Amino acid sequence: MPTEAARSTAAASLRDLAHSFAAHEPDDDVLAEITRVAAALTSRVDDAPARDRLKLMRRGVEESLMGLGFEDRAVGGGSNPTAVDLEVRQWGAGEGDDVVADLMLRRAFEGAPGRAHGGIVAAAFDDVTGFVIAQLREPAFTGELTVRYLAPVPVDQPIELRTRLDGRERRKLFISGEARSDGEVIATCRAIYITVDPSVFAQAPDPR
Repeated sequence: MPTEAARSTAAASLRDLAHSFAAHEPDDDVLAEITRVAAALTSRVDDAPARDRLKLMRRGVEESLMGLGFEDRAVGGGSNPTAVDLEVRQWGAGEGDDVVADLMLRRAFEGAPGRAHGGIVAAAFDDVTGFVIAQLREPAFTGELTVRYLAPVPVDQPIELRTRLDGRERRKLFISGEARSDGEVIATCRAIYITVDPSVFAQAPDPR
């Protein structure tokens, strides 16, 4: 079995390649080599045993290991080669405390020149607001996410995200957050999550 550390390292290398590809103009020989190597590696990876994230998540729910399979998550997972570069450096201290994350949106996420695409900014907010749910240890799904852009969100520059629980009403959790660059608030978000029974959270049809 491969180690999770090796999986994360490989995913980071693939992210580096994707952003380098987006930022540069390699010649046809390099592009042809990328095509050949990628096709060969894809074939080898396809021959490996399937990764059953649903099984990992169900085990996590059953054993109260809510983070199991967490690094595979779509937006900010370190083991996901399509993820953003995101590190949550403060969370879990307790309900009411801010979750704080460091974010870098590199060139593959560029929209207008020098600016990150608004959709990836919203996705990053969605990922980090999810850590508020992890603080509460209550499975929940995003019900609503509203983002307000106050200034251009830069690429290739550090961004700080902060999110927190503002309140709750029955199954609804109200969360807010902001993104800062050089100390300036450049975007804000408001989210509503809907809590669900843990057994429901890990239910999904088998894709195979």
